[in-house]
Amino acid sequence: MDVIDGKGDGAPPMEIDDLVSVRDHDAFAAKHMPDLGHDVKDFKVFSWRLNNWKKLDKKLTSQEFECGGHKWRILLFPFGNSNAPPNDTVSVYLDYAEPKKAPEGWHACAQFALVISNINDPTIYTVSHANHRFIAEECDWGFTRFSELRKLFNVQEGQMRPTIEDESAEITVYVRVLEDPTGVLWHNFVNYDSKKETGFVGLKNQGATCYMNSLLQSLYCTRYFRKAVYQIPTEDDLPIESVALALQRVFYHLQTSDQPVGTTELTKSFGWKSLDSFLQHDVQEFNRVLQDKLESKMKGTQAEGAIAKLFVGKMKSYIKCVNVDYESSRIEEFNDIQLNVKGMKNLYESFRDYVAVEMLDGENKYQAEGLGLQDAKKGIIFESFPPVLHLQLKRFEYDIQRDAMVKINDRHEFPFEIDLDEFLDINADRSHPWVYKLHGVLVHSGDLHGGHYFALIKPDRDTRWLKFDDDRVTPVTDKEVLEENYGGEALNGMPPTLQRNQVRAMKRFTNAYMLVYIREFAIDEVLAPFSVDDTPPHLKRRLDEERLQIEAKKREREEQHLFLTAKVITDETFAHHEGFDLATFDEKNWPPSDLPSFRVLKQENYSTFKSRVALHFNYPENQIRLWVLVNRQNKTVRPDTHIPENEASLTVELIRNNMAARQTDLRLYLDVIADPSKPDPPSQSIMIFLKHFDTSKQTLYGAGKVYMSRTSKVGDLVPIINERMRWTPGTALKLYEEIKPGMIELMKLKLSFGQSEIQDGDVICFQVDLPEKEINDLDSQGLYNNPVQFYDFLQNRVMIIFKPRYDDQGDDEFSLVLSKKQNYDIMSAKAGEYLRHDPIKLRFTTTNPTSGAAKSILKRSLNQSIAEIMAPSYANPATTVIMYEKLDVSIVELETKRSLKVTWTGIHNKEEATHPFLLPKTSMVHDLADHLAKLVTLSPGGTGKIRIFEISKDGKTQKEFTGSEMIGNIPEPVELYAEEIPREELEADDSDKVIGVFHFSKELSRTHGVPFKFVVKRGEKFADTKKRLQARIGVSDKDLTKYRFALIQVSTFKQPSYIEDEDTIYEHQFAPEDVLGLDHVDKKSRSGAGEKAIVIRG
Repeated sequence: MDVIDGKGDGAPPMEIDDLVSVRDHDAFAAKHMPDLGHDVKDFKVFSWRLNNWKKLDKKLTSQEFECGGHKWRILLFPFGNSNAPPNDTVSVYLDYAEPKKAPEGWHACAQFALVISNINDPTIYTVSHANHRFIAEECDWGFTRFSELRKLFNVQEGQMRPTIEDESAEITVYVRVLEDPTGVLWHNFVNYDSKKETGFVGLKNQGATCYMNSLLQSLYCTRYFRKAVYQIPTEDDLPIESVALALQRVFYHLQTSDQPVGTTELTKSFGWKSLDSFLQHDVQEFNRVLQDKLESKMKGTQAEGAIAKLFVGKMKSYIKCVNVDYESSRIEEFNDIQLNVKGMKNLYESFRDYVAVEMLDGENKYQAEGLGLQDAKKGIIFESFPPVLHLQLKRFEYDIQRDAMVKINDRHEFPFEIDLDEFLDINADRSHPWVYKLHGVLVHSGDLHGGHYFALIKPDRDTRWLKFDDDRVTPVTDKEVLEENYGGEALNGMPPTLQRNQVRAMKRFTNAYMLVYIREFAIDEVLAPFSVDDTPPHLKRRLDEERLQIEAKKREREEQHLFLTAKVITDETFAHHEGFDLATFDEKNWPPSDLPSFRVLKQENYSTFKSRVALHFNYPENQIRLWVLVNRQNKTVRPDTHIPENEASLTVELIRNNMAARQTDLRLYLDVIADPSKPDPPSQSIMIFLKHFDTSKQTLYGAGKVYMSRTSKVGDLVPIINERMRWTPGTALKLYEEIKPGMIELMKLKLSFGQSEIQDGDVICFQVDLPEKEINDLDSQGLYNNPVQFYDFLQNRVMIIFKPRYDDQGDDEFSLVLSKKQNYDIMSAKAGEYLRHDPIKLRFTTTNPTSGAAKSILKRSLNQSIAEIMAPSYANPATTVIMYEKLDVSIVELETKRSLKVTWTGIHNKEEATHPFLLPKTSMVHDLADHLAKLVTLSPGGTGKIRIFEISKDGKTQKEFTGSEMIGNIPEPVELYAEEIPREELEADDSDKVIGVFHFSKELSRTHGVPFKFVVKRGEKFADTKKRLQARIGVSDKDLTKYRFALIQVSTFKQPSYIEDEDTIYEHQFAPEDVLGLDHVDKKSRSGAGEKAIVIRG
């Protein structure tokens, strides 16, 4: 029985003046059942009279009634159906009658109100309403705590009678069965199958890749684009290195898979690390970078020119004189159009705003070549629109007051069909209408700092609108495509008359930010049906092979329970093992030993398994025996008993369960028998493993095994070891028993093995007995002179990976094995030794174990132990990553000083060099400028003055320092720039204007280079201003022809207003934030000062 919390006490008390009778169906429904904004299929009211309430059964159902093609009934528990005390509450539900007789997969969406009312006065009642998607698993819905019984039996305040009077009452249910045109209204999406319901599948989200998923689905559904991508030759490419192949694979999986498709391979082909997948980027920028990459891949192939044909249109910027026949114009291509949302009611208004004509008259007349000052019209008009038109709605804009980007959530309407004829040049080709149909709406839900992206797409003329929301694809209504994505105020679908039942109007943060329109004339070509031949055969073949491999692996996983893994230790693996026991299995701080492994059927007979092992190691079967390793109580792993050879029914699983105490893996030792005619070990013997601690090499490795009699003396091992190691007979040795980590004990040579409690599988470590002088020499070098010390090191050893903090240093990544007991000084000494750099000039920074990002600088003064430096790392304690920097100064000095880097741009706004400084934290910015002056070349006859500045977040203006700021107070991190102040600026008088200038490429958000200041002179035509600008930035005449100049007015949120040679920009009323923009290609391709640029490498 399903509970809706908080409904138990029914409706809130009502005022007398709005009393409504339960029997006045229309008025009652209007009052108690708010309009949910869905079409009503059917509406029914059913009443059920009950007498002798206190004698009723614990559970009752009413007669059935029909509504919306479904049969319903009321389900009542007169004394409650919960864990509340009996006779305390009433529980009442709407029940779908006979769900088992309904067709498979049935559902019904119903809004309902349940009412218990007085039989004599129908204005006295208790009511609760709800809505629910009734399905086989949830076929009743209502209120477990509908009302307390005592409230129903007693007269309530403001009423004359109780609800239940003389133990009689009427129960009424109002039911609205609602239309569900999409089939997913109020769906819980448990076991929802996108492919089955829509024919499409979604894309998995890698963390914050929903912006990419929404665009990929839009591009995938643009079938002409998909065909073009398939035509790029990729037979010899690798998917994680080739964007084209990775995108082909994503598209092919979207075509053929019935499960959501992953994009990890694609983002890897972009050269992105996992962190990039957790950063939300701008879809428009991502689209452009992706298309640029694909366009270059399409050159010289069948697909060449496909992107331009689909997405590229032409626009004309012009200045046309009013009174004389003169026009200056420039035609440019565009891939998308950025339209203003702020202050625009709908898409038509945005287009009209885009092509709005600006009058150049009065003081602002246009200097027409050879015709003097003229009244003129300045604007943009479209020459042609592409077949697939991408419209970017400017939902994100720069707010001057906040010095930050903000999201515009204003209402902005767009239609299913738009005629763009009025925005075309009079001479445009009109042989076919310029009518466009809406094909896709890309939606952003949330604010500037995050949120969610999804796409609404109509894949072709015949398919309905679908919502592509990461891994789920669902049908949607027209209202969900348009109305719900306009933005603005939300009224929750309720007319204003129902304000009482309405959640207060609120700003909607879910709105369209990109629209895809397809020209109606081109729809049949752009969305032409997809045939099998359109998919490259090599792609199909390659992916079919991979699918078979995946299925084989899946089968292997599914059959995993039938198999176990047997790991085999041999004398050879033991000889290379440096650590406790015979091999490392699950030591916390050290990787496991690489041992020969066998995947064995649990039911495999031992004799068959042994034959496989003998064959693998190239021994006759009768020359080997296998010992089972067990976990001893003292946490060591040692051979315990050898497996009997003569039990025919012995399976591998029985061995594991009975002899190895049910470990996951079966761990074995391969014992090679010297004389196969004597297959059993000598009686009363013990198998002992030997390890040699070599003081000169500071190593501890396995040295084979021996069989010794229990009664023989420990000292009897000495000659055997001397012979095995080919040492001079009589060489004095020390023997130690490896009992467990932290317990390594010197053995008494005169005791027997039995007296020393030695058993099968025990480990004895030996070393040459050293004279006192050698021991002292080892101590003085910080080396270990006995195995006890070395075992302690092994117990505390950790692998630390050292990475250069900055990639541009060109240094290596390396690793060192250290003991957790060692300290900072030893670590820096060893790192310095490896790097051949003075340890005091190395600075170390810890890292975040999950993201790998720099965390905090280690202070030498604390001299922490390695354990403290590592702690607490819960993610993967086996390895710790520490970043290092090679410094030119000692870190002791650094702690009182500030390290800064300043990029010098000289007199010509060129990034010439970056200079590092280490100055006392109390130094002023003007001190920094003085130090910089000694390192850079100032222009002869120049001002000799230096300006130090930062760049604003949007990359458009300088944030200048006064010079009196203390450098220790400049917040971290900081990028500092410096330039020589030109004489022209220093000598500017009151009649001159000093303005900001910045560099960008095509769009204002794609800033590059370093902003600078420039003097604008009264009455100067821009042709002359341009010459001074050229001198200021030091570019050639040839390069200057590729520059365009634009006035950027922050207040109007307009497209850049491009400047002509005859303009006089001095006459513009400069607001403090208005700047001059230089539009040219970024030769350095350095990202803007704002968000990290999207880079696609593959």
